[in-house]
Amino acid sequence: MNWVDSMELLDVDSPYELLFKAALLIPISHYLFGLLFVLIVFLYNFLEMHVLGDLFTGFRGQPVTLTFNSSSQVYQDIASRCKTLHGRYLSTPWLCSPHLQTGFLHFFGRPPVVNYKRQLFITSDEGTIALDWLTNAEVKKQATQLNDAVQIDGKDPIMIVVPGLTSDSDSAYVKHLVFKMAKSGWNVVVSNHRGLGGVSITSDCLYNAGWTEDVRKVIDHLHCLYPEAPLYTVGTSIGANILVKYLGEDGSNVPLIGAAAICSPWDLLICDRFINRRPVQKFYDKALTFGLKGYADLHHAVLSRLADWEGIKKSRSVRDFDNYATRIVGKYETVDTYYRRCSSSSLVGNVMVPLLCISTIDDPVCTSEAIPWDECRLNNNIVLATTQHGGHLGFFEGITAKSVWWVRAVDEFFGALQSSPLYHRKKEIAVPQINPQESLIDQAPYLNVEVDGLVTAVRSEPIADVGVEHEENIDQNKSEDAIQYAEEVNHRNRERENEKIELVGYSDITKQDASGITTPVKKCLNQISRQNRKSLWLLAYIAIIMTWPVVGSAPLLFLKKKFQNFVSGPSLRR
Repeated sequence: MNWVDSMELLDVDSPYELLFKAALLIPISHYLFGLLFVLIVFLYNFLEMHVLGDLFTGFRGQPVTLTFNSSSQVYQDIASRCKTLHGRYLSTPWLCSPHLQTGFLHFFGRPPVVNYKRQLFITSDEGTIALDWLTNAEVKKQATQLNDAVQIDGKDPIMIVVPGLTSDSDSAYVKHLVFKMAKSGWNVVVSNHRGLGGVSITSDCLYNAGWTEDVRKVIDHLHCLYPEAPLYTVGTSIGANILVKYLGEDGSNVPLIGAAAICSPWDLLICDRFINRRPVQKFYDKALTFGLKGYADLHHAVLSRLADWEGIKKSRSVRDFDNYATRIVGKYETVDTYYRRCSSSSLVGNVMVPLLCISTIDDPVCTSEAIPWDECRLNNNIVLATTQHGGHLGFFEGITAKSVWWVRAVDEFFGALQSSPLYHRKKEIAVPQINPQESLIDQAPYLNVEVDGLVTAVRSEPIADVGVEHEENIDQNKSEDAIQYAEEVNHRNRERENEKIELVGYSDITKQDASGITTPVKKCLNQISRQNRKSLWLLAYIAIIMTWPVVGSAPLLFLKKKFQNFVSGPSLRR
């Protein structure tokens, strides 16, 4: 009877109705708490927060990872003395997310108060670049302006700042950097990109991610004005890509003592794919596009004439803007072509000055996938410092978020460079390795025809006499090694200058001249044969096969003719 009653109850109320009635018995506040918990978990993962990880490590932060060559003198003499690079980075607890770091830098940033004095630099194509010098009342040494020219002490170090995309001297991270360096006694100048910093575009040339000509001209200009002042350069974001590309293009010819690249994109093609991968990255893509379109609106008169204005207005991504504006003005075939040619990762191996590179693994704009780890490790002049957290150019630290970690690292790195032997070396000069089996004529594409008919192989550029500068306070062992190195280089260069291969025409050649000329030719052939024995045997085999129908038939024709003569002789006598 009890079993029947229970079945009747089940027929009256279904299981779902029972669950619904039970759910109504739960207080509404519990549902709100549950919804809040789900929202917190979602935001924690969506914003890539790491406060729990910091809590488990006792808020000690994550160690800074350094990538360098084991024989790098830049690390041994400079980076090894930087406590910031060998310490830990702990982000501000209430900014424990790369997106919070990046957003706080853009909207707030807490920059110090700085006052610039502007100098307009006119390029050879009549372009205008605004150079903003720091003249803050709190710095140790102030610059004075006279007749539209900034007068500074010509022997104090000068640091040149190259801002990022659509950034200028008024950006929060730039103010943090210039204020810190000026407090340390540096003369700081911000080289604003064309059309930024409140300056109009006065030529048909615009800046882009790979435009190094403006940086080159500004650095050369300052080097001519202050030849005794040591020059340093710091590039941020796109400015870092421009700086590294410039260092790789000019190699040992740059008049810089040191440089720093902060949050460089390295490979623009990889960053383009990354910024369109996830919804949160697409948000940054929209934000950057908004800034680029604002830049285009400021210079509507120029861009409407040089680029596709209708396409610019319809742009929904950075790639669209580059397709309708940057690619057209820069005369690139496609957007991918522009990204490939303007990426700095392929030129990292050519950097010849001490370079500090700082990147973060959780950068939401410039992905760590593009970092050229191996190239940085192979270059003796580069030290790559990476942190687990920090966002894009954020790196705020401390409870009040008034300090930026990478600014301290740059200040300490340049300070150590100032007091190191590498500072007096000026720059490391590349000494090409000479292969004894390699002919100099391969390295000399130009021919010099003299009056008497002599044809001489000439190098495309003169061989420079390489020297190493020293100061009296350098240790005696390092001085002796450097002097021995310089003597070896000079001896090697003298040998290269004495070696020439001379080719003489065949007219009026005496036996002695012929023997003197054929000697180096035979030497070259012997060198080639030693290097390419297999290739020569292969060529000989192919030559025999190809000429055998002609060469092989000649003996047969000769024997056939002899046989006919032998047979016809007796018959004629009869």
